Amino acid sequence: MACSGCSTGRGNSSLPKGCKNNGLCGSGCNKLNVFDWLYDVQLPQNKPPFPVVEVRFKNSRKEFFYNPNNLPLKIGDVIAVEASPGHDIGIVSLTGELVKVQMQRKKVDCAPEELKKVYRIARQGDIDKWQEAQALEEETMHEARRIAADLKLEMKISDVEYQGDKTKAIFYYTAEQRVDFRELIKILADKFKIRVEMRQIGARQEASRLGGIGSCGRELCCSTWLTDFRSVSTSAARYQQLSLNPAKLAGQCGKLKCCLNFELDSYVDALKAFPNTNIKLKTKMGDAKFLKMDIFKNLMWYTYEGEVIKFIPLKVERVNEIIEMNKNDKLPEDLNDYAEIIVEETKDYTDLAGQDSLTRFDNLNKSKKNKRKKRNNRNQKNNKNRKNNQNNNA
Repeated sequence: MACSGCSTGRGNSSLPKGCKNNGLCGSGCNKLNVFDWLYDVQLPQNKPPFPVVEVRFKNSRKEFFYNPNNLPLKIGDVIAVEASPGHDIGIVSLTGELVKVQMQRKKVDCAPEELKKVYRIARQGDIDKWQEAQALEEETMHEARRIAADLKLEMKISDVEYQGDKTKAIFYYTAEQRVDFRELIKILADKFKIRVEMRQIGARQEASRLGGIGSCGRELCCSTWLTDFRSVSTSAARYQQLSLNPAKLAGQCGKLKCCLNFELDSYVDALKAFPNTNIKLKTKMGDAKFLKMDIFKNLMWYTYEGEVIKFIPLKVERVNEIIEMNKNDKLPEDLNDYAEIIVEETKDYTDLAGQDSLTRFDNLNKSKKNKRKKRNNRNQKNNKNRKNNQNNNA
């Protein structure tokens, strides 16, 4: 295997040569990687290494396996592991003491001996059969979709994962309601001669598996680096002063975009300095109500009741000052006395190529026509003068 970020192969070593990152890239070339920061730390004397390894399979599936024979496994090794039934082929993604931390984080409480076992480092025959199974996945998925459509099942089969020994396949699907797929399992098992397992996933997991380009122009976060899917609510959009437009807030999965949570904490912290927007500012000119705000400029816009068109920008400090005055039964004369002067920023740029004019080529063609016309007129005049001189000489 080679590291796509390094552009170099492995050679005789089991680690990538380019980044020399212990076989683990922090650049994001594989979102399932975990940086082993304990790699160079030696264990105390007479303490055996932790006998459990983390193994990754297709897409985002990871499992923990017991290494009873203490095989010298390294990150990136292709191994054969116990499956139900038969055996599966996976890639070692983490070894050593950090596996304990991962098991605690994923709440795997069983003892190492109770986990499935690592059989051996994969032989060439195992890898060949594994690659043959992977080549069948796309064709199997399309055929399974056709069979499900013929059975009129309200489900969408989004991916198929074959087991390394080609005896079993996991069919991932999404469905809005409960689906009775017993007949589908019988047909698939009879057609492909395999053991069938149906596994339902959510819309976000489906988008993560399929991938795509988001509205920002980059690859989807869920298919590149995001590994956990936290719930996203419309309150995240409200805190960030975004319009509740489902077409703009929804991602390719049809759910609210995960990126709405990325900057939410910054907005929540910034909003702590802002007063309640339901409070009206009382002045001698009348009451003013809140319209909108700019969180990071610390500006709030108010308008007098009955004068909706006129916006009055105020700093947050000024708003808090007026609210405090109202609590003490004091009324300011006019909000315009406290208004903030906003200077619109103008971007200066130099158009070196003249590309801001849509008619620049039209003017060029017109000037060429004028030059050609002048040249023709001048030639005609010269020819006429030449003829006149010849006639006079005769």
